[in-house]
Amino acid sequence: MHGLCRREPVLEPLGTVAIVGVGLIGGSIGLAVRARGLAGCVVGVGRDEARLAEAVRFGAIDVATTDAANGVAEADVVVVCTPVTRIADDVRHAAEHGPEGLLITDAGSTKHRIVEAVERHARARALFVGGHPIAGSDRKGVAFADANLFEGRACVLTPTRRTPADRLRRARGFWGRLGCRILETDPVAHDAALARTSHLPHAVAAALAASIPVELLTMVGGAYRDGTRVAGSDPEIWTAIFLENRRPILDALGIFQGQVSAFKRALMAGDADAIRRWWEDARALRARFDAQTTPREALED
Repeated sequence: MHGLCRREPVLEPLGTVAIVGVGLIGGSIGLAVRARGLAGCVVGVGRDEARLAEAVRFGAIDVATTDAANGVAEADVVVVCTPVTRIADDVRHAAEHGPEGLLITDAGSTKHRIVEAVERHARARALFVGGHPIAGSDRKGVAFADANLFEGRACVLTPTRRTPADRLRRARGFWGRLGCRILETDPVAHDAALARTSHLPHAVAAALAASIPVELLTMVGGAYRDGTRVAGSDPEIWTAIFLENRRPILDALGIFQGQVSAFKRALMAGDADAIRRWWEDARALRARFDAQTTPREALED
């Protein structure tokens, strides 16, 4: 960034990392980069000066700017952490204003439409590797950012046949140095998987929360608390994700409705064996999840 970043000597520095959108995820990336000494300077790019100032105060970034072109002008890596409906435009803008050696990646929860839109732009296509760190929280904003948010968590990269090999190698290294386990798949497969593993559970949590009338909230317990936690997430972010990934989510809803229907049929028939088998199948899958998940991971998404 012109005149604002004084490069300090650090171990294996990346130089300048620019983060476009410094909320919970962007702020956590900034904290992780700074805590690990991975860059000489972390620049935060955003639209809201007050929020950027908060990110500086929390130590998530070194400097901030609302001038997106200036913010990426000297970057070695740009990470786009804006809502999924904006990511493709922000990637293209960074590509137009960043240096030749730039790597651009993102943290979007959907990938197909984003990658498709980016690849129609020749310069952006040459710099971009789609990414999705599967980490987060129902909390919003940089105040809840965590330098260790990505430790041991999966980051799904979504290269295509048009992704440059050197950028893919650098993207693996960048996310890996933040503590992520690297997975790779194509954008369509990513969106189909996340519809079932993340987007559907968020929708179900919201439906469950909305199914309990306010006068009964004094009698809810841990099942309601745990089952509805992510319903406290930002509705703007989730509206965008649901619409961006509409078809895979509809497919996932069909599968979920099949499970609910199976339970309903067994209940109507008074079939204890069918209900028990239905529950045991779910219990076995949950046990496999618990076996591969730390307590910290189980409380995040």
